[in-house]
Amino acid sequence: MKSLVAIVGRPNVGKSALFNRLVGRRAAIVHAQSGVTRDRLALEAVWEDRRFELVDTGGLVAAGREQAPNRIEAGIRQQVDAALADAAVAILVADLDAGLVGADRDVAEHVRRTGLPVAVAANKADAPQKDTLADEFSALGFPVFPVSALHNRGVGSLMRHVLAHVPATQAAAQSQPLNIAIVGRPNVGKSSFVNRIVRSERVLVSDMPGTTRDSVDIPFVYGKGKGARPYVLIDTAGMRRAGKIDSAVERYGRMRAETSVARADVVVLMLDATVGPTAFDKKIATLVLRHRKGCLLAVNKWDMAETTQRQWRPALLREMPFMDHCPAVFVSAKTGFNIRQSLEAMDHVAALTRATLPTALLNRVVLDLHAKAQMPIARGKRPKLYYAAQTGQAPLRVRIFVNYPKSVAPAYRVYLVRGLRRAFGLEGAFLDLEFRARRTNNR
Repeated sequence: MKSLVAIVGRPNVGKSALFNRLVGRRAAIVHAQSGVTRDRLALEAVWEDRRFELVDTGGLVAAGREQAPNRIEAGIRQQVDAALADAAVAILVADLDAGLVGADRDVAEHVRRTGLPVAVAANKADAPQKDTLADEFSALGFPVFPVSALHNRGVGSLMRHVLAHVPATQAAAQSQPLNIAIVGRPNVGKSSFVNRIVRSERVLVSDMPGTTRDSVDIPFVYGKGKGARPYVLIDTAGMRRAGKIDSAVERYGRMRAETSVARADVVVLMLDATVGPTAFDKKIATLVLRHRKGCLLAVNKWDMAETTQRQWRPALLREMPFMDHCPAVFVSAKTGFNIRQSLEAMDHVAALTRATLPTALLNRVVLDLHAKAQMPIARGKRPKLYYAAQTGQAPLRVRIFVNYPKSVAPAYRVYLVRGLRRAFGLEGAFLDLEFRARRTNNR
């Protein structure tokens, strides 16, 4: 039984503002610029103890009403149709200030053909005296509710009507999904990669850089039966240098991408095989490390590469030597080459970020590393290493007790991290070392 509520409407009527109001946070970018939302954004929402799935969609532009529909408009229409196909009920958002316009009638007719129950949210009813302006929207043939997404007026009446068409469901218990953020420069194939994994046109794809403007969460399950594992793929907007960002929408998109990195369990840094690793790929990699995330390097468009993996990998390490611990998988979102291997690599890196390092073995490895290379003298003192203990997971944290913590040289920290990674096979996992002074008894 379907429990999804789809929000539809023409561009710039306040669909994303209503979506944010219902999910209780700023999950979708809201901006005065028309056409900001392109992909469908789906999240679980709760209203008066009723749980349901809510989906925000891009603004519908009727074919022939303006220019001939371009690929972006056609893609938005496909995303809207996909949302309506999964929905139990639709909310048609209109602009009370603009009044009933032809584009509203076009959207109403489009939704009417689906046979779904529909409620019209006449948005921007910011004061009671504006409520009577909603009457003209009755011509659409659906129940009309004057609302203000900005001021939370009338939303309760709207949702009580809408949720009457949504079956009450009890959420099934499941394991915590694994959040995988797909990041990279514009037009490296992030959305195509996501669509290939979920085997559907879940997010809009175009050869136009900047097609994806917001971060989009796509839940899916990998595997079957007891081995099935829930994931949330996070498709993000392409990142460019700050100096090249020329719009507020792109700036918000980049901020959302960085937030997606922060909440991810594993980050897939996507690179373009036809271009090679760039200086800005290096900056994005630095962002991933700053957030202490497990990382997989996905080299896309491998079907178009004019080199070999043996040649490409050294070029990658020359540009980003600090990412030498991350596995690299060479893929083609277009042909499906190595997509399954990339999923297995994501799962492997995620497992390593939650690894438990046995205390006895951890100490033996640390002391062996220390015996092979003593810490250099710093500030006139030679630090001595005593013992170590794991203190955290995701990211992995190891506390090492020494006599002079402030005298541990950065190069020696790198030496220990690399040695621990080799010993425990921590490929792709971030490893954070903390040096503490050993407690002694005062006598």
